[in-house]
Amino acid sequence: MNNILMKIQNPLFHITKRASIVWWKAWIIRILAVVAALLVSGIVTLALTGLNPLKVYSTMIEGALGTSRRMWMLLQNMAILLCVALAITPAFKMKFWNLGAEGQVLIGGLATEVCMIFLGPNLPTGLLLLVMVIASVAAGAIWAFIPAFFKARWNTNESLFTLMMNYVAMQIVSFFTLLWSVPKGSGTPRMLEFGQLPVIGGQKYLLNVLIVAVLTIGMFIYLKYSKHGYEISVVGESENTAKYIGINVKKVIMRTMLLSGAICGIAGLLLVAGTDHSLKSDTAGGRGFTAIMVSWLAKFDPIFMVLTSFLIVFMEKGASKISEVYRLNASFSDILTGIIIFFIIGCEFFINYTIKFHSKSEEVRK
Repeated sequence: MNNILMKIQNPLFHITKRASIVWWKAWIIRILAVVAALLVSGIVTLALTGLNPLKVYSTMIEGALGTSRRMWMLLQNMAILLCVALAITPAFKMKFWNLGAEGQVLIGGLATEVCMIFLGPNLPTGLLLLVMVIASVAAGAIWAFIPAFFKARWNTNESLFTLMMNYVAMQIVSFFTLLWSVPKGSGTPRMLEFGQLPVIGGQKYLLNVLIVAVLTIGMFIYLKYSKHGYEISVVGESENTAKYIGINVKKVIMRTMLLSGAICGIAGLLLVAGTDHSLKSDTAGGRGFTAIMVSWLAKFDPIFMVLTSFLIVFMEKGASKISEVYRLNASFSDILTGIIIFFIIGCEFFINYTIKFHSKSEEVRK
C-alpha cells in the first residue's frame, strides 16, 4: 500500500498553562511589566500634553513621598486599603466572592460612631476604646454573616447578595449622618470628640499602621499554617473534595465570613476613630472594590499585598499631584493609572501561561 504525504497546517502558536514558575522569574516578569507601563505612559504623556515624561514621573514621586506629611498620608491610606484587602482574602481564597467589604466597613464605622457619641461622655477612655473595638468587630462580622448564612443554607448568589448589602449599609449610614449632623438636619457629618485613637510618637497615623501590620502577620500565619487556613484552601479548590475528607463546608463558609466582616469592622474603626473622626456614606471611599485588585494581584498572599497596596496608593497620590501641578483634568491621571494597572494585571498572563510557536506546516505520512 502506497504511503501518501500530507501537509498539515499548524497554528502559528498555542497557549499552555505553566506547571509552575520560579518566584524570581515571576518577579522579573512583573518588573518588566512596570517598566513597559512607564514607557507606554511616557509616550502617551508626550503625545497628549507635550510634557517631559521624566518630569511627570518625578512629580508623581514628589506627590506621594515629597514631604513627611505626604509619606504619612500614603502610609495611612495604604494601611486602610491593606486592612480591607486582608479582610476579603480568606473569602476570595475560598471562592466566596465577597463584594460587600464596602458595606461591612461602613457598618463597623457606624458601630464605632454610636459608641463615641452615646458612651464617650460617660466612660473612661480605655474602657471606651475597648467597647468600640468589640462593637465594630461584632457589627462587621454580623453584616458579613448574613449573606454567608444564606449561601450556606440556600446556596444564594453571594456576589449579588453582598453587593446589594453595600447599598443598604450606605443608606443606613446616610440616615444617621443626617440625624446626628451638626447643626441638626444640615447633613454635615458630626465631628466625634470622644474615643479618638491615641497619637503615638507624635504621629497621628502610626497606631493605624501598627495595627494593620499586626493583622497582616496574623493573616499570613492563619492562612498558611492554621487548620482553618488549610480548610479554606481545600474548600476553594473543590467543595466536593472538602466534603469527602470530612470538612463541614457550610461551617467553613460562615466562619470565614465572620472573620472577613470582623476585619472590615476594624477598618471602619480605624477610619472613624483614627483618621476622619466622623462618618459619612463615602467614608470607605471605594476601598472595598480596590482591595479586590490588591488581593488578587498578590495571589492572596498577605505579605505581597503590602507591595500591591503600596503601588496602587502611590499611583493614586502621584497621579493626583500631576493633575494639580500641570493643571490637567483628572481624566489624564486616570489614564496613566489605568495603563500601569493594565500592564501589571496583564503580566499575570505570562506568569501563568506560556506561548509556544510552531512552524506553519509539517508533512506527515498517511
